[in-house]
This record gives sequence, C-alpha cells and structure tokens, in this order.
Amino acid sequence: MTSTLPRPPYDPEIAPVLAQSDRPSTLTIEMVLAVHANPSLVPAKPPIQEVIGDRPIIHVERQAPGFDGGDPEITLSIFTPDSKTSRPRPCIYFVHGGGMVFMDRFAGVNNALRWMADTDSIVVSVEYRLAPENPHPALVNDTYAGLRWVSEHTTERGIDPERIMIMGQSGGGGIAAGVALMCRDLNGPKLCAQFLNCPMLDDRNITVSSQQYVDEGGWSRGSNVMAWNAVLEGKAGTEGVSIYAAPGRAEDLSGLPNTFIDVGSAEVFRDECVAYASRLWAAGVQADLHVYGGGFHGFDGIPNARLSNTAVSVQTQWVKNVLA
Repeated sequence: MTSTLPRPPYDPEIAPVLAQSDRPSTLTIEMVLAVHANPSLVPAKPPIQEVIGDRPIIHVERQAPGFDGGDPEITLSIFTPDSKTSRPRPCIYFVHGGGMVFMDRFAGVNNALRWMADTDSIVVSVEYRLAPENPHPALVNDTYAGLRWVSEHTTERGIDPERIMIMGQSGGGGIAAGVALMCRDLNGPKLCAQFLNCPMLDDRNITVSSQQYVDEGGWSRGSNVMAWNAVLEGKAGTEGVSIYAAPGRAEDLSGLPNTFIDVGSAEVFRDECVAYASRLWAAGVQADLHVYGGGFHGFDGIPNARLSNTAVSVQTQWVKNVLA
C-alpha cells in the first residue's frame, strides 16, 4: 500500500541510496523470526576489532546483573581510550538500533566511538534482549540494569559520574528515552544528557508522518506497526501501554536531562520526535531539536552526502559541548 498523502520529498543527493536498497520496504514478524533463527540470512557485520581499526581503543566485556533476580545477566562492551589521564572521563552509554527486534550491541557503535577522541570519553554498549521473544519490559529493564552497573562502577572504570550520557538510535533511541524516564522515576543513575537519534517513541502510529510513509522511508509504517506489536505482544495502540515502553505517551517530561533529538523530515518518526521535543520544552527541559529536510530514516549514516555531513557535524558539536 502506498500513501496518497502529500509528503516532503527525499533529498535528491541521497534518494538513490533508498531506491537501490534491496531490503524489503515492509518487514514482517516472520522475517524477524527467521533472522533470529538463522542470523546468516543478513549480511555479516565486520568484527569489532576491524571497526576499531588502528584507533587507540581498548575493548573489554563485562557482565552486569539483570534488573532483578529473575533476569539474566547483561553483556556490556566497554571501549576505553588507550591513554592515561589524571581525571575521570565522560561516558557515552550506547543503545543500538534495529527497531527493538534486530541487531546487537556492535550495530552502529562506531557512531559513538567516533567521538571518543574529541571528548576523551569511554563508550559502553549494552546487549539487551530483543522482541518478540522478549517483549516489554525486557528491553528497557536490560538497558537500565546495564546503566545501573556503569553508575556503580564509575571509580573502577575511570568514569565521571556527573558526565554520563545515554545515546540511542532508532529503536535504541526509544529505549534510551524510556530508560531516562526510569532513572527519573526510580531515583536511578544520574544522566547529564540523552542523545536521541531518529528515536522510535510512540506505538500508536497516529501522526501525519506515520501515514505519509506507509511502505517506504527507510523504516516504513508497516515495519513500525510490526515492531511495536512484537514489543507489546500485539497490544500496540491500546490503552495502558507503559511510558517506559513508549515514551511518546508520557505527558510529564519534567526532570529529564539535557536532550538532543534529530530526525529527517521524510520519515515515519518525524512528528513524534517534534511532539516529544515540544513537551520537553513545555516541562522546562533544555532540548535541541533538528529536523533535516529530505532526510529519510537513518540518512545520517550515508557517507559523504551533504545532508549527512551536516547532521553529523551538528551531532558532534552538541556532544562535545555536553561532555566538555
């Protein structure tokens, strides 16, 4: 099905990338389960050491206790600059994307690693369980538990407890926003900032932008409906959905940390991101919102495009400012 609504066009420089993609325009739960059963169905990612390359970064793994006694341990990948320092470093706590149903802690982590040199920061990436096999609250509980471990081991890891920023992309952005709400409500770990890159915030799919990109846009409405139902066990759009699962439902956003949100104008998440930023401002929270004309979902990952370069430059400057 194709939307008949008028909609912003894709930026002409990056539009061919979307047109040439061989990924189905709308993902189904059967596709998700098939990939979970056989990961070789999707292209293999490069080993993490290849991603690190010749950068002076040390990578170690640690296991964190689960959210409560019944939850499994959480695997954390910790990336530390291979250099000495006389003071604690800021920490970027990274939550990977994948619509809450795909990927692992190494997916997109280079987007955080690239800021290590400029900010002298430590990056911690969390391996959270995926839906549909592990519906809400598994995803946010795992991510919160990993963050709790980081906050309890700041001295050991050389982390400044006053400069911990949570960063999430796409589905990971929604999880990061939910965890920030949990930190506020549970008197949990202190965050200096939340960085939400094209975040997946609202399960209801009632915005104009969610109607404009029904079966395209990098992440379509159809894929979004599927993923939310995987997370919420078929209850997406119904009453009683937790704000920690779908932060876009939260009315009270007071007490949240300094927030960065960016999104393309030509994607499903546009309007829920704008609405979330507006509610942050209404609650007196400092927030930066950037909407990039013609950007589709994940456009900032396209190398050497003008729009992508602009977005990454703005992201980098904001991160440098908050972690200084």
